[in-house]
Amino acid sequence: MHLTIRLSEILKERGMTQKQLSELTGIRPAAISEICNNQRTSINREHIEKIADCLGIHDVRDIIRLEK
Repeated sequence: MHLTIRLSEILKERGMTQKQLSELTGIRPAAISEICNNQRTSINREHIEKIADCLGIHDVRDIIRLEK
């Protein structure tokens, strides 16, 4: 089992760029890119909270999925 981050998909659905998300959250563009491309081995909880807040997501399971 592994975690996948749906951030890239969510941004596309909302017509938002990684750069815009970075500017709105204050998270480095490189970190946003790594999260979008599932290249991180760990994710800062504060980053997930900022992203969820910015995107109006109330359930973190809408961003993070546990897959087999």
